[in-house]
Amino acid sequence: MGMNVPETMASPLVWHPQTAADAWQLKQNYATDSVYISGGTLLRTHWEAGIAALPKHLIDLSTVRGLKEIRVGETGLLIGGQMSLQACRTNAFLQRHFPMVSEAIRTIAAPSVRHLATIGGNVASNIGDSVPALLAYDAELLWYDGNAEQQLPLTEWLHIASVPSLANERLLLSLLLPFKETEEQAARDDADVVFDGKDSISKMKRFGAYHKVGRREAFTPSVVTAAIKGTLADDGVLQEIRIALGGGQTVPQRLDQLEKEIVGALVDGQLLQHVYDRILQLYDPREDLFASAAYRRTTAANIIVAELWKAARL
Repeated sequence: MGMNVPETMASPLVWHPQTAADAWQLKQNYATDSVYISGGTLLRTHWEAGIAALPKHLIDLSTVRGLKEIRVGETGLLIGGQMSLQACRTNAFLQRHFPMVSEAIRTIAAPSVRHLATIGGNVASNIGDSVPALLAYDAELLWYDGNAEQQLPLTEWLHIASVPSLANERLLLSLLLPFKETEEQAARDDADVVFDGKDSISKMKRFGAYHKVGRREAFTPSVVTAAIKGTLADDGVLQEIRIALGGGQTVPQRLDQLEKEIVGALVDGQLLQHVYDRILQLYDPREDLFASAAYRRTTAANIIVAELWKAARL
């Protein structure tokens, strides 16, 4: 009688490129037989769960030079895609001027995972819990297309995430969190003021919040992730608003249409009801065995309305 020998999984070949061009070329050479990897925390869970097959080639981005630093540029904060989540979380400048990103990272997995996982990997997954916070700050991405570095808004990156041929052409290098006029002023002197263009200074209230709702207190996949950021005038009128929602396997989205509808409006009971109703209409989350789409929509609407209510102190 013959003996059944268990099939063993062949180890992939790991490549260690030194430049973005080298990494990109390896991806073109091996195409679907390869995958970019750094911390590999999310990919490993997929392989172990059988969601994805272990590829023949791993392209290790941790060896690409220049992608493990945070620096302040002329237009914003530049974060290398290979920065670990923990390094981002503990960066003092990021905590001070982009606190929702720090808060979002705090909610991701356990500390040991955050030491390995990278901000680039969280974004490139297209469903990372940091993405709504980054969307609220109008984040932009720098990526390599085989010839040169390109820059585009994170919103556009997510729009083409579902096109595999385009996804394979993109190598994420860095993230840019742009300074807005009011944030640039605050970065200089921490003053809660903006100029109205008439040589007078008007007091404004800037507000922002990030929430992750999961099935337990910590170390849990998200059911809903929500980020809201805005500016209120003294009379309670919204001067600026950003609303971003995600969670679970849902690709996060900015609710641009709702933002346009309510900017310039007074935050009162009627507006809050409008925001609640429109989120139920506009937010289209994916459901799974743990939470229905209706539950996710209702939860997201409650979070955003509550934050607007607190900001206006109604």
